[in-house]
Amino acid sequence: MTGTTMTSTPSRSRSVLRHCAAVAAAGAASVLLVACGGSGADSTGSGHGAHAKPSSSASPSASAPATPGQHNAADTAFAQGMIPHHRQAVEMAELASTRAGSAEVKKLAEEIRKAQDPEIRTLSGWLTAWGEQVPAEGSGDHSAHGAGAAGMMSAQEMDGLKAASGGAFDTAFMELMIKHHEGAVAMARTEQAQGSFPAARTMAETIVSTQSAEIAHMNKLLGRS
Repeated sequence: MTGTTMTSTPSRSRSVLRHCAAVAAAGAASVLLVACGGSGADSTGSGHGAHAKPSSSASPSASAPATPGQHNAADTAFAQGMIPHHRQAVEMAELASTRAGSAEVKKLAEEIRKAQDPEIRTLSGWLTAWGEQVPAEGSGDHSAHGAGAAGMMSAQEMDGLKAASGGAFDTAFMELMIKHHEGAVAMARTEQAQGSFPAARTMAETIVSTQSAEIAHMNKLLGRS
C-alpha cells in the first residue's frame, strides 16, 4: 500500500512537471506570438506612419496656392510711373472726341483710351496687392516725372491742347502723343530689362509693341514717313 503510494507519487509528480512544462512552453509561445504580433503591428504601423507622416507634412504645401511671381523695385516703379502716364494719355484721348477734325485721329484716340484705361486698373491692383502706394488721381499727374520727363505733358501743353480744335488739334495731339508714347516705350523697356514680375513684364512688352506701332501710324498721318 505504501509502495503503491510511493510509486504513484513520483509518477504523478512527473506528470505534473510535464504539464507545467507544457503550459510554460505554451505561455512562452503565446508571449512570443504576441511579441511578434506586436512587433509586426508596430512595424506595419510604423510603415503606415512613415507613409502617413510625409503625407500629412506634404498636405499643407500641396493644398497651398502657388506662390505668385515676386515683384521688385523696378516693378513698383513701373506701375507707379505708368499710372499717371496712362491717365494723362487717356485725358488727351478724351479731348479728341470733341476737338479732333479728322476721323482718323478720333479713331486713334479712342483706341488709345480703350487700351490704357484697363491697364491703369490692372497696375493699381498690382500695387494694392503688393502693399505699395497707388498714385492718387489728379495729384501731380502732369509733373509726376518732372516737366517733360518720360514724355509727360506740362500743364501749359495740356492747356494748349484743350484750347485747340480741328486740324490744329489733330497736329498738336499727334505731336504730343508721339512724345508721350516714346516716354512710355522707354519706361516699358526698363521694366523688361529690370523687372521680375511676369505680368508686369508682359504688359511692358505689349506697351512697346502697341505704342511703337501707334507712333509709326501718327508719323505717317503727319507726313513724316
